[in-house]
Amino acid sequence: MLKAKELAKEGYLVTFGITPTHPNTGYGYIECIVSGEQLVADVTKFHEKPDINTAKKYLQQNTTNYSLPATNYLWNSGMFMFKAGVYLEELKKHSPEIYEECIEVYKQSTNTTHHSPPTTNFLRLTNMQDIPNISIDYAVMEKSDKIKVIKAEFDWNDVGSFDSLIEEVMVDSDGDNRSENNKAEKIEIDSKNNFYFSDKDKLIATIGLEDFIVIDTNDALLISKKGQTQKVKEIVNQLKNTHHSLLTTHSTVHRPWGTYEVLVEGKGYKIKRIIVNPGKRLSLQKHFHRNEHWIVVSGTAEVTVKDKTFLLRPNESTYIKMGELHRLANPGRIPVVLIEAQVGEYVEEDDIERVEDDFRRK
Repeated sequence: MLKAKELAKEGYLVTFGITPTHPNTGYGYIECIVSGEQLVADVTKFHEKPDINTAKKYLQQNTTNYSLPATNYLWNSGMFMFKAGVYLEELKKHSPEIYEECIEVYKQSTNTTHHSPPTTNFLRLTNMQDIPNISIDYAVMEKSDKIKVIKAEFDWNDVGSFDSLIEEVMVDSDGDNRSENNKAEKIEIDSKNNFYFSDKDKLIATIGLEDFIVIDTNDALLISKKGQTQKVKEIVNQLKNTHHSLLTTHSTVHRPWGTYEVLVEGKGYKIKRIIVNPGKRLSLQKHFHRNEHWIVVSGTAEVTVKDKTFLLRPNESTYIKMGELHRLANPGRIPVVLIEAQVGEYVEEDDIERVEDDFRRK
């Protein structure tokens, strides 16, 4: 790290390469020229995630290079050290479109403070959809002549798949996980060497399952053979093709004013838990396809419906008809928690017209 700091001060973009221990297809590789036991190497080329045969060739190259200097292949850890100004200069030089779009997003940013403990300040960035969606390697590192790589000797795992996650959590002698963060209770019949993870307190039961990975979250359920979880990106591609909402909306969604979580959803209705931070308010808005019921659980909510503004306290409720202009705010010092029941023929998030918004959203 200290050597990387020296190089960064000299104006280099420094990346950290990890000596491969096996032919992994989940990591990118850095081709570099090494000399003896020196920590610093010159980068020749960045390589995308290879197939298994190519990854094997990379490792074979590492083990058969006895003359120095020699070509070597390191795992691309995706970690960097550089001076901010140097990086921005290189970004502007090699990917000016990204640079200009980032500047525009920064100009439109807002400062947000979350008062729920601990108090946290955020720079809220919006309208980022016009920034090209490419990696730092492709945008800058592959094109810059100011690159150095450090041969890092520390233990490293990017936990880029559920297979690699297994290596990092506590497991017992038969391979089953015993992570203290895992809420899942399990019952196994004729099953062994499986990995289970759940963020819910729900029973997982298996029959005749061996060498499987089961991941259960509020968003989705994944069942995969061990060694196959890198293929989850193929599932993501299928979701992209169908424009699935899972790619853009988590079950818990963060907003500048707080969060909301979808509790239950069905045809013609949706139930949410909404938390509004102290001093914050939602946009003045209306909906064209749904009615809403608000029930306050804790805190004091300030509600505006058409030309009337009133307070709602715990166990009090109100009803907003389809098309009515309305707003929810928290004038107090503790978060407002409420349950929202949406009922209508269409209850998706794009059924909203903002008339006025503190955060300049469209």
